[in-house]
Amino acid sequence: MRNFSLLKDELSTPRKIVVTTHARPDADALGSSLAIYQFLRKKGHDVQVITPTDYPDFLKWMQYEQDVIIYTDQKEQANELIQKADFIFCLDFSGKNRIGEMEEPVFKSNAEKILIDHHLDADRFAKFELWVDTASSTCELVFDFIKMFQEPDAIDVGIGECIYAGMVTDTGSFRFASTSKAVHLIVAELLEVGINHSKVHQLIYDNNTECRLRLLGHALSEKMTILEDQHTAFISLSKDDLKRFNAKNGDTEGVVNYALSMEGIVFAALFKEADDMVKISFRSKGDFPANLVAKNHFNGGGHRNAAGGRSDVSLSDTLELFQSILPEFKSDLERNYAETH
Repeated sequence: MRNFSLLKDELSTPRKIVVTTHARPDADALGSSLAIYQFLRKKGHDVQVITPTDYPDFLKWMQYEQDVIIYTDQKEQANELIQKADFIFCLDFSGKNRIGEMEEPVFKSNAEKILIDHHLDADRFAKFELWVDTASSTCELVFDFIKMFQEPDAIDVGIGECIYAGMVTDTGSFRFASTSKAVHLIVAELLEVGINHSKVHQLIYDNNTECRLRLLGHALSEKMTILEDQHTAFISLSKDDLKRFNAKNGDTEGVVNYALSMEGIVFAALFKEADDMVKISFRSKGDFPANLVAKNHFNGGGHRNAAGGRSDVSLSDTLELFQSILPEFKSDLERNYAETH
């Protein structure tokens, strides 16, 4: 970690600390934030987690989740905490614009920034940095960060289950290529601490509402397009679709993976219409560069096999654009199909 020894000295006395992460936090974002929160509280710091937006209900089992401030709901209080902070931990994002309305107050703050992240193309805005783009998750890096302090029993069950949640989701239940030996060794250590991995998995994956399952069925049966010749599949959900099934934050999490799971498919996308944009999730197999599609055409980025972006034109125009750029990647799609099938 860059400047860790200096940071360790700085954190040897109580400080005012804000922990934040990207908008629409997933399990890795919220898990890493609450793990750091609990660790820093143990060390006697005055800590507050502030998320730019709300997060799915299926993550609200995490220890101390009830202490989180949601910026869109409590801007005045959040801005005051940001202004008074000595340090701001920036977790699971490395582009300043990923925190939405919080970008201006956070980066105008005099607080020193601490970046812990695993995404590509970091802005490198922080004096203190643990940025490893080959790591499976930010939670893996938070585990490493806590271990750097060499404090016995620093990781307890509450912290461990938050870390495990981020690791199990960002590795696709430990099936993605980012699942290294180090990941399994960390999980083994978390099990020794006493985490209930079965409970965590159930709370995340087996806690669906009826509306969420019916939306999934609709997406797969009515809204999925398969482009066999291009080894691509995509799902598009309009605002009317989402309203019909009373979709809540997080209800489309993982839907794109169903499209990618089909035989013959190398590249998959989910297009979700919002009030002022179309939100896009990309997934791919092999070394097909989903992140380049997102970066070059859809104002986004991410990892090679998991990326995201947005479009500022209509849903129909976005789908037309997406299909028009696929020939640009024809050779990559065909090569990855040959190598993965």
